[in-house]
Amino acid sequence: MGFLDKAKAAAEQAAAKAKEGVEDVQAKRELSQAYNELGKSTYELIESGEITNPRLDATAAKIRTLLAGMDGDGAASDAGANAEPYDSSQPPAMPT
Repeated sequence: MGFLDKAKAAAEQAAAKAKEGVEDVQAKRELSQAYNELGKSTYELIESGEITNPRLDATAAKIRTLLAGMDGDGAASDAGANAEPYDSSQPPAMPT
């Protein structure tokens, strides 16, 4: 196997690994979006009284508090007025 053949094989392996990495990131993003949708649906069911569970109470209360601090279009009413709007179709930001 010549040098070019080895280089080509290495490049193909690198491309395959990169593709796997992209697929993993996409799967994690889809999972995050599914959890987000589940959370929103759960909150709506809690607010409508269709489900109750003590494990959900604290988180639902936190959401109510956060929503109360926002104006009608979802922007923070005071401190975060210049912040970028939250895009719920995106996964949460990761700490750096």
